[in-house]
Amino acid sequence: MTNSGIELWERAKKIIPGGNQLLSKRAEMFLPDKWPAYYSKVKGCDVWDLDGTKYVDMSISGVGACTLGHADPDVDAAVIEAIKAGNMSTLNVPEEVELAELLCEIHPWAEMVRYARTGGEAMAIAVRIIRAATGNEKILFCGYHGWHDWYLSANLAESTALDGQLLPGLEPAGLPRGLRDTAIPFTYNNLNSFKSLIDKYDGQIAGVVMEPVRNYWPERDFLGGIRKITKEKGIPLVFDEVTSCLRMTHGGIHLKLGVEPDVAVFAKALGNGYPIAAIIGKSDVMNAAQKTFISSTYWTDKIGPVAALATLRKHKEDDVSSHLIDIGNSVQDGWKKLGKEHNLNINITGIPPLGHWQIDTKESQLLHTIIVEKMLKKGYLTSKAFYATFTHTKEIVDNYLDALNDTLKELNPYIEKGTINNLPHGPVAHTGFKHLT
Repeated sequence: MTNSGIELWERAKKIIPGGNQLLSKRAEMFLPDKWPAYYSKVKGCDVWDLDGTKYVDMSISGVGACTLGHADPDVDAAVIEAIKAGNMSTLNVPEEVELAELLCEIHPWAEMVRYARTGGEAMAIAVRIIRAATGNEKILFCGYHGWHDWYLSANLAESTALDGQLLPGLEPAGLPRGLRDTAIPFTYNNLNSFKSLIDKYDGQIAGVVMEPVRNYWPERDFLGGIRKITKEKGIPLVFDEVTSCLRMTHGGIHLKLGVEPDVAVFAKALGNGYPIAAIIGKSDVMNAAQKTFISSTYWTDKIGPVAALATLRKHKEDDVSSHLIDIGNSVQDGWKKLGKEHNLNINITGIPPLGHWQIDTKESQLLHTIIVEKMLKKGYLTSKAFYATFTHTKEIVDNYLDALNDTLKELNPYIEKGTINNLPHGPVAHTGFKHLT
């Protein structure tokens, strides 16, 4: 067996700081020293590595970008036509107007739209806009919102402030100390923690930034309570839907939850693998974008809006979100069933299309690393997450669960005896931000 991807990853770490551009795609997050790392081609939910070995992607599906499946033929066809017409010009692309109108049609509360190309920068734009609109600096937030200074500055005040939001170990190195106390976290589903910050920073708050849903559904009155308080105080509420958009419904998940923000941010699945992000919002907030300088050449390319329009059309016509929910539920139900069959305490979180599972044992991270290696040999890319796509079928899910069942059967004696560490194994997969050596 050749290991071209493994060898290339070792070369990459010597010349690219961190090895690549996205923490979630580092080989060390899956299977250190053995993960194939690079692909030669993709189609649907199949991925071929550099040596031509095919895997079924039962993991994060392009980190949640490819909801329709990798290389969707309809989106690709639209993009190819855009490329033939020319991707960039001195003049603007008409598709950005069409896309803005469609996004506001899907979300009737919204009146204006700005674009970026990635989720992190789109969130930075949203924060700049609400600060410009209010004249205040402090952001109250919960959830994960990317890599930009406004967010990481929370760890200037307390080095573990972001640990409970998604990724532990994020260092605020390189951030100006003057940003300290400008981003303050509160706890999801804890309205009292939010109210205490509202009282403490009354009159200083630029906005509230949060994911409406990540791993858990909002408890009764949580989102409604936040919306009520922010309206009373005149504080803009921003929903980060970079991850949740187009999973549970056609548009933002807040439509399903019945709570309207002042601003919402979409990315990832919006272009099904092509870079496009949208910041939509009410005009009294969004117009503040004209008070400040928010401008970039490649936010005006043709590919992004064209890909988004094609994605949204197919998503609606084929009722993609219903399929994602069905497939996601099948996988989560399968995890639960395997937990009972093998007498394992499996903790399952996340909405159906974005499921996460973890076997709660003393050696949990080592166990999952070994599972990833064994499933890789069976032809599956796996992790502790499964992001559903339109190309995942019931047959694919059943085959995956059968392979996982066989793997757990093999490992169960070691799990029961607490001797997983005795199995031959390499380095354990990382769980948060770590420096690579």
